[in-house]
Amino acid sequence: MKITKIVITGGPCAGKTTAMSWIQNAFTEKGYMVLFVDETATQLITGGAPWKYTKNNREYQLQVTKLMIAKERVFEAIAKTFDAEKVLIVCDRGTLDNRAYMNDEEFRYVLEQLHTNEIELRDHYDAVFHLVTAAKGAEEFYTLANNAARYETVEEAIRVDDGLIASWTGHPHLRIIDNRYDFNEKMMALITEISAFLGEPRPMETKRKFLIAYPDVRELARRPNCQTVEILQAYLKSEIPGETIRIRQRGKNGNYVYFKTRKQVTESGKRIEKEERLTQNEYLELLMQADPDYRPIRKERFCLSENGLYYNIDIYPQWKDQALMDVELYEGQEEITFPAGIQVIREVTGEKEFTNPEIARVR
Repeated sequence: MKITKIVITGGPCAGKTTAMSWIQNAFTEKGYMVLFVDETATQLITGGAPWKYTKNNREYQLQVTKLMIAKERVFEAIAKTFDAEKVLIVCDRGTLDNRAYMNDEEFRYVLEQLHTNEIELRDHYDAVFHLVTAAKGAEEFYTLANNAARYETVEEAIRVDDGLIASWTGHPHLRIIDNRYDFNEKMMALITEISAFLGEPRPMETKRKFLIAYPDVRELARRPNCQTVEILQAYLKSEIPGETIRIRQRGKNGNYVYFKTRKQVTESGKRIEKEERLTQNEYLELLMQADPDYRPIRKERFCLSENGLYYNIDIYPQWKDQALMDVELYEGQEEITFPAGIQVIREVTGEKEFTNPEIARVR
């Protein structure tokens, strides 16, 4: 068993929430058991104990750090009990994030009380990935609306971001992902950096979609390099023109994870996709609010790794003679070798008729 512990950090409104969903999707498919240690500061703030009301910041930061360490130890101990070859523990912020909210005297006090030092707190993580706040270079997307624990102005967000980078500087595997990309490219850059650190192949960058003849699903399921996933998704109404909101249940054999995804095309033509994980109760509550103009989609997905490529084959119960297959490609790669036994009817990349919202639309 190999257990790797990484930190995802960053300034306010940097994309950490969406990043967690991307990480779970990307590395579960690579064979990792992915565990998430939630953000302690947000847990305390939403629980009614925000740091900004404290009269003793050094004591507050000490307790925050203690709780972070305790939670991480629990996750590490549980990870060791799993029957898995590869475990990835993802910490939503690490112990040195707190350094950005303390002066030097307060930080020394915390270290003394914990009987530790800065290097030990910093380097007990295998790698640190910093997402730069949208306040630096993507100001039009900086918002306080999607996080009840966020309160910083643009100027404050920039100062916090700078302080966090300074706190982690010196870690042997610190990577900084800035806003030179659009949001989806930023998330892909993060997955690429994590993949490189783990020694995994870098993720594909483009997708092409094909209409195929209905495959022999029993033969597919028998292939050792094929995994099946059950997907149930529905659509919600949005008040934002051009935005699509999807909720999805994804898993197998009664074990599911839940996501909410917002997709939008801005006036400048940028495509933005933001995703957050949901609890089962949150998912079921949103499912009751599904847009009646769209029927829920249920499909079985066969995830197939073959020919050095990664294919998703989606089987819809209402289709008896056809299915959809998409293949992930590196940018610029055009030659595609199709899986054995798959009969391609034609390419449908970009055709609206074969998008999930269109398939779900009630006519």
